[in-house]
Amino acid sequence: MTTATTHEERTVTVAGGDVLVRSAGSGDPLVVLHHDIGVHAWTPCFDRLAERFTVYVPDLPGWGASDRPEWARSVRDIAVLAGALLDALGLDRTSVLGFGFGGYVAAEFATVAQARIRRLTLVGAMGVKPDEGEIFDQFLVNHQDYVRQGFASDEAFEEHFGVEVELEQLLAWDLCREMTTRVTWKPYMHNAALPHLLPTVETPTLLVWGSQDRIVPLEAGRMYADCLPNARLEVIEGAGHLVELERPGELAGLVVAHEG
Repeated sequence: MTTATTHEERTVTVAGGDVLVRSAGSGDPLVVLHHDIGVHAWTPCFDRLAERFTVYVPDLPGWGASDRPEWARSVRDIAVLAGALLDALGLDRTSVLGFGFGGYVAAEFATVAQARIRRLTLVGAMGVKPDEGEIFDQFLVNHQDYVRQGFASDEAFEEHFGVEVELEQLLAWDLCREMTTRVTWKPYMHNAALPHLLPTVETPTLLVWGSQDRIVPLEAGRMYADCLPNARLEVIEGAGHLVELERPGELAGLVVAHEG
């Protein structure tokens, strides 16, 4: 199991609800937007990034320990809340790192507020419908099997969550799935408008995909690269969808190099 290390936690108010924010490190700000399964621990990847940045890892509104905005019904709603979260943190301009669903939120945010993003990194991001293959439908399987799909191997999954997943973790995933259903059900995990809006985003963008991503096909990464005018795609061989857990040092190194 991945265990938490030294970081601070605080609660800020966003659109009338409480949002939990973890933070550590010093330097330029870097806001990390999590997967649809939420944040299960402060990971070695965050520690590595905290050597270079002040890293902020919130539970997005509706996920984890943050209050649920009952009115939110789209990923763009969550992106608007992410902007309000930056206000609550006093961050006028920051770099943003988004994982999977969090990458989708970050991409939506960039299309409406790119001036607030110094540099953008999207890792296995949802949001665009691939021309080949499809985004894995988590609602066809149980919580545990969906997360297993995020790793390149069962051994990698068990390293972080054990052979038998603890009940507390399963319940946490259940709450995350409920919120995910509210904002990504129809259409599932993509916005048909996004490919038309991404060409307006001039923000320097790093795209990172695991070559064995079974959740979001690599084709989606290529589509992001084609749509974004100032982007490059890096493929990590042998990694799955949860790159930050399987290859924390390699991913952190790519982010640091991208930030310059």
